Amino acid sequence: MTTKKAKQPLGKRNRKASSSGETSPIWGGRYGQGPAAVMERINASIDVDRRLYVQDIAASLAHARMLAKAGIISESDSRAIAAGLKRIEGEIAKARFPFRRALEDIHMNIEARLAEIVGPAAGRLHTARSRNDQVATDFRLWVRDALDGLDRRLKALQAALIARAERHASALMPGYTHLQAAQPVTLGHHLLAYVEMLGRDRSRARDCRRRLNECPLGAAALAGTSFPIDRNATASALGFDRPCANSLDAVSDRDFAIEYLAVAALVATHLSRLAEEIVLWSSGHFGFVRLPDSLTTGSSIMPQKRNPDAAELVRAKAGRVFGALMTLLAVMKGLPLAYAKDMQEDKEPVFDAAGTLDLCLAAMTEMVAAAEFDTARMKAAAARGFATATDLADWLVRALRLPFRRAHHVTGRLVKLAEARNCGLEDLSLSEMRAIEPGITKDVFRVLGPGNSVRSRVSLGGTAPANVKRAAAEARRRFLGRDQSKRA
Repeated sequence: MTTKKAKQPLGKRNRKASSSGETSPIWGGRYGQGPAAVMERINASIDVDRRLYVQDIAASLAHARMLAKAGIISESDSRAIAAGLKRIEGEIAKARFPFRRALEDIHMNIEARLAEIVGPAAGRLHTARSRNDQVATDFRLWVRDALDGLDRRLKALQAALIARAERHASALMPGYTHLQAAQPVTLGHHLLAYVEMLGRDRSRARDCRRRLNECPLGAAALAGTSFPIDRNATASALGFDRPCANSLDAVSDRDFAIEYLAVAALVATHLSRLAEEIVLWSSGHFGFVRLPDSLTTGSSIMPQKRNPDAAELVRAKAGRVFGALMTLLAVMKGLPLAYAKDMQEDKEPVFDAAGTLDLCLAAMTEMVAAAEFDTARMKAAAARGFATATDLADWLVRALRLPFRRAHHVTGRLVKLAEARNCGLEDLSLSEMRAIEPGITKDVFRVLGPGNSVRSRVSLGGTAPANVKRAAAEARRRFLGRDQSKRA
């Protein structure tokens, strides 16, 4: 009879000592045994957070200078630390830095290497701070940089859209509701709509940046520190407006990252909508736009195909950005104060969303700049679908003083007649119109036809070509700056 081996607890079955065979050099004083291999793998974040090395070194330099000025460490130790950190920054930039998973994260990898370079002085760098306020500071710096980069890329896309809007201020095209022809507009007017959306995105990014620009450094683990530190000095050195006011809040929230992802999600939404229109417009059914070969792909089986894959991928990648936002919301939603290791999962979705958005903005900017619009085909499409029916109804109200509901009814009957005749409203004869509404005069033909329609839309924000030219010039001033007064 065989006997079953007693099952060991999962932790014991997986507990192989770390590769060093020793307790953690970070917190091992409390422990007599090294972490299990699985613990080492799940606990380490260095594969992700190594991207914070620039921010981590900048924050450490500011912290070391402040410690020396406050008399907490010596000037000689501060100088040695600074020299060592600069050397480490160069090593990482040149891919010569030995990242070690056993050291868990970017902070301890840098500190361990600093000890190799400068000796015991490195151990003084962590005085009056914790990895909690350290990572919160690094991450705020990184997101702040990401927001600045996002603003630049949004501005570049706006510049491309404004340039095309100026070029096509008078080019007729159908305006749609429910993807049905509604009223004629100009291509310039249509493109400027996206300029406004992106302008609000930039405004949201600036608001997010302003709110996050408070420095957690000095909050330590959660309660502050007993050392006589100068938090205003480190905040100023790192370009923050002020220190975070509450040490618990400073280390325990990631609302600044969530807000960044919310801004990113709205940008991705706007890019996806524009991408969808490019996909539609480049199809044979529309034929409004042609992308260059360099921004399309072919088919492995159908030699005639020119697929707008860049636009389709921009449209699809919006889902990754949305997912990043949902991920971080889910991470944070149930955490009590202050720090919990769950928050180690905050950076990967932010990094992924930022990279995705960067690529999508670059692709969309190239597509807008390189697209070839078939304005003749767009003009012909604007003439279909009785798109000037609203102009006719408005004329009946203005010229004949008909109540709008009566004018709407009359126009509907005229559309039905034109549909039966298989012609446009402007192709009906005056006698045919008078048979339905006797008061109609030949002046009605001044408002019929797409060109007449768009020229009449002179209200503020309307699609009249003169309006569009003024709006494009104003958009160039508002969004690109006064130095961009000439066409890009």
